[in-house]
Amino acid sequence: MVEIVEDKTLSDDWYHLRKVTFDYTNSRGEVHRLSRECYDRGHGATILLYDPQRQVVVLVKQFRMPAYVAGHSGWVIETPAGLLDGDHPEEAIRREAVEETGYEVRDVRFLFECFMSPGAVTERIHFFYAPIDLSHQVHDGGGLDEEHEDIEVLEIPLDNALAMIGTGEICDGKTIMLLQWAALNRERL
Repeated sequence: MVEIVEDKTLSDDWYHLRKVTFDYTNSRGEVHRLSRECYDRGHGATILLYDPQRQVVVLVKQFRMPAYVAGHSGWVIETPAGLLDGDHPEEAIRREAVEETGYEVRDVRFLFECFMSPGAVTERIHFFYAPIDLSHQVHDGGGLDEEHEDIEVLEIPLDNALAMIGTGEICDGKTIMLLQWAALNRERL
């Protein structure tokens, strides 16, 4: 049982950081007053774009400040993704796919959803898959100028992308999950 005692906003600049104080009744019936910081950045969606004819996945590479301050170069290879911004998850991922990669997706399949870091972040990610081919490419991609996105579109053979997990070149959790899903479902792609 959980009873929220106080929900205090610590920051509401880019996203929302809250400190939640609550009374928690554990499995032994003991009540403890605890507090946790919760980072609320909204829910998101991500998609694996795969061209079965060329056997390549379309990924993006962009700078991520949190990765940089954690000691990484900051340039992260990822599946296209974005916040829902009030849209249905499938609508949001269709928008993000074309903005980031230039590919207009047609046959979008919902796979699953999950929390990526439930101990600190409220974000729920919706995972999708779509087969694509060169006829689906409507522009070069690269993101939106007004959002200052600087996105490089990468087309990588699926086997190479899977190997890049082991070398650390691909270190983004959602991307690893979708590539592993592809490896497990290769015959259905």
